[in-house]
Amino acid sequence: MTVLTQHRALITGASSGIGKATALAFAKAGIKVALVSRSRASLEKVAEATDGLATVYPLDLSVLDQVKGEMSKIADEFQPTLLVNNAGMGYTGNLLETSLEDWQRVIDLNLTSVFQCIQAVLPGMRQRRQGMIINVTSIAGHQAFPGWGAYSVSKAGLISLTKILAVEERANGIRVVNICPGSVNTPLWDTDTVQADFDRSQMLTPEAIAQSILHAALLPPQAVIEELIVMPSAGAL
Repeated sequence: MTVLTQHRALITGASSGIGKATALAFAKAGIKVALVSRSRASLEKVAEATDGLATVYPLDLSVLDQVKGEMSKIADEFQPTLLVNNAGMGYTGNLLETSLEDWQRVIDLNLTSVFQCIQAVLPGMRQRRQGMIINVTSIAGHQAFPGWGAYSVSKAGLISLTKILAVEERANGIRVVNICPGSVNTPLWDTDTVQADFDRSQMLTPEAIAQSILHAALLPPQAVIEELIVMPSAGAL
């Protein structure tokens, strides 16, 4: 059995954008993938392009009281060696005008649901004394962009969570990676919670980030990319 076929990757937000591109890149490399997102139909379309290497698990990660339990079931069944926390939402609005409901919605999905996914998968990884958790954050977690307050705070929190988790789990044989992209041309920009007018042709492609995630995942056990910032060559948009 090769190193690649030993890997089993659980990917959230796998129906579009970076998650979809990552699922296809992993499958092309011969890695079995478990795809998590809200829409079964969308997940099945992605799965069709993986040559039978994908299993779909429809799950709405914004419903926090079900995330840990449902993800634990998936982890028990699929036994992932890799967890890619990619699901999230965009949000624009000045802090003063951001409602508590909107603030909480962004934090719940972008940060708290990731925390719950990690708690669901960690016990199995600890038992096997190996595994990798890859969190997709954002340059907005490092830099201040006006009008992106709730989103930036959620990603800054995720960066901090990633760093702490890496230190806590190192002794258990678990590696933790922060993949931190700049602007990526994904459906996030088409959602009703994002109002921004950027030149999307200058953005990174989801495939570029997927290749970065795959590269981090395939490093030998003695190595880890703790943080990888991938920016458009045109700079921050």
